[in-house]
Amino acid sequence: MDAAQKRRLRSAVLGWYDKHGRKLPWRESADPYRIWLSEIMLQQTTVAAVVPYFERFVSRFPDVNSLAAAPVDDVLKLWEGLGYYSRARNLHKAAQILVADYAGQFPTDVGELQLLPGIGRYTAGAIASFAFDQPAAIVEANTERLYARLLALQEDVRSTASQKLLWQFAEDLVPTKRPGDFNQALMDIGAKICRPQDPCCDQCPLINSCGAFQSGLQQQVPVRKARTAITAVNELGVILYSDERFLLRRRSQAERWAGMWDFVRFEIEQSDVLLLPFTQLHRESKRPPDSVAEESIAIPERARRKSKSLFSATGEQLPESLQKKVRQQSNCEARRVLASMEFSYAVTRYKVRLLCFVCETADAVSESTEEQAWFTLADLASLPLSATGRRIAKWLDGQVLP
Repeated sequence: MDAAQKRRLRSAVLGWYDKHGRKLPWRESADPYRIWLSEIMLQQTTVAAVVPYFERFVSRFPDVNSLAAAPVDDVLKLWEGLGYYSRARNLHKAAQILVADYAGQFPTDVGELQLLPGIGRYTAGAIASFAFDQPAAIVEANTERLYARLLALQEDVRSTASQKLLWQFAEDLVPTKRPGDFNQALMDIGAKICRPQDPCCDQCPLINSCGAFQSGLQQQVPVRKARTAITAVNELGVILYSDERFLLRRRSQAERWAGMWDFVRFEIEQSDVLLLPFTQLHRESKRPPDSVAEESIAIPERARRKSKSLFSATGEQLPESLQKKVRQQSNCEARRVLASMEFSYAVTRYKVRLLCFVCETADAVSESTEEQAWFTLADLASLPLSATGRRIAKWLDGQVLP
């Protein structure tokens, strides 16, 4: 693409943006805090899902100083349901660094921005161009697809060579005037017109510059490797109950949903499933899981409604092989089963069947620690839980337990 073609492309992009650009709450100003927050939230998450979270977050934490001063549990609680919780932890860490080392001000340099936790090359470019009008390139899902089609790239877009090519192309295209608007325009064109399937080529301002369209390849580009096969797994959730309290543990840094509170939970084999007391096991939701992240699954209405206890005092217990795993995680003994249910969810490449049992424990309610604590049902409402943990808590609210 020669210089004249680039000028025409930039003019077409900005002209389209002035008429059709999306109105989004984080675009109301060039505040780097709001831009940074929105970009972190938008990682692996749709705009529609992010908007209400963004508005609640900036209402609670309007600036980097208020975020840095907050307990991390408050940040995680506000993030609950948005998923990929390492984003929230890194957001909090970065806020504290900005306050301690930068007097609460964001650096304007792309390289320096990338020194902050959770900020990679794309996010740094977005902050630099959107907030500081720096001619910084961006490559994310929408622009990656758009660039690949402009170039008629027929190689896997995620390969090292393709990524190098796409970033170089982005750097060559970004103008010195209105670079932030230009980058946001490309993202909007990618989201609204240059869609993954069935792109609206007749509405695209770049149709005359698009190599894929000229070659009839817009449905084949971008090329991606086949998705990793979905793996089915079984999990056992054990809700230990004593003196009207439930035992929860804080998930370690090595686990998924690190830092979140959760009930005792671990993966089990299919042979273990066959040993469980299934006499009256209730399936909470028959909706099949899909490939989205676990935290993006909404709690079904049926999970919010009250229901009768599903197990009477049957005296059934978990098999000893699973009792041992419960003790390893909690140092408590799971006794009589009081209630049970199951549901399915999906996270990354796993389709998970989660079997939950509320069990009495003879162990006295002990003093809380940073890693493990007993909570009343009312307490659970204020704890940061994963979406599956919240579904369990909603279900517990409908149980009649002794």
